[in-house]
Amino acid sequence: MSSESETVQVLACHAVTVAYAGLRAVSSVSFAVRRGEVVGLIGPNGAGKTTLVNAMSGFAQISEGSITLNGAEVSHLAPEHRAHRGLARTFQHGRLFKDLSARENIELGALAVGCSGREARRRAAALLEETGLLSLAGVPANELSHGDQQRVSVARAVVAGPAFLLLDEPAAGLPAESLAELGTVIEQARSGRDAGVVVIDHNVEFVMGLSDRVVVLDHGQVLVEGAPDYVRHHEEVLAAYFGSVATEGLSR
Repeated sequence: MSSESETVQVLACHAVTVAYAGLRAVSSVSFAVRRGEVVGLIGPNGAGKTTLVNAMSGFAQISEGSITLNGAEVSHLAPEHRAHRGLARTFQHGRLFKDLSARENIELGALAVGCSGREARRRAAALLEETGLLSLAGVPANELSHGDQQRVSVARAVVAGPAFLLLDEPAAGLPAESLAELGTVIEQARSGRDAGVVVIDHNVEFVMGLSDRVVVLDHGQVLVEGAPDYVRHHEEVLAAYFGSVATEGLSR
């Protein structure tokens, strides 16, 4: 890690290891995301991507290493305390309050970081429009499609105005025509709100199109890190995904 990783505007992992019953799900991983950039985190199933995001957000305990947010170590902090320091995340399966409407779920994201009810409503209304969900604002979350639940989940994270946003499978269940809307929301979080974004998704092309840099995990370790075009054609990445280096590029 360079000294730049310890500046005020960086979320960083330093040789982070997460072990369960002696099995290393993540092994000595180091990388950083700066305010205003998108970092894609990809890798085959079981590579440790979600475990790493869980560790960064406080939902998994690290065994070794450290995590710093704005230059201060946060490895010991609970998820809610990391949230108040500017870290927000989504989950693979949304974790929405099923009996609350889409609007109410999004408002809760703002209320959780101390916004007034009026400000929470204002922010939620703006994000409902940005995400194309305005027509579904009053629909209970349990009546939304899986894809719409994913979009509400992303909006709930963005509404908090985080400095850093961790997105775990945000495109899961979304039809192709909805990916552009989701991509716009993520880009606005980066460019309009100056958030640093880490995005995991099985849709590798979606991640590549969003990211400034891509980090590839395999067997819990960083395999490759670099610009999307560099990663896309890297032989070790192709081997990890397809079992050989004969494929010309990632097509998923």
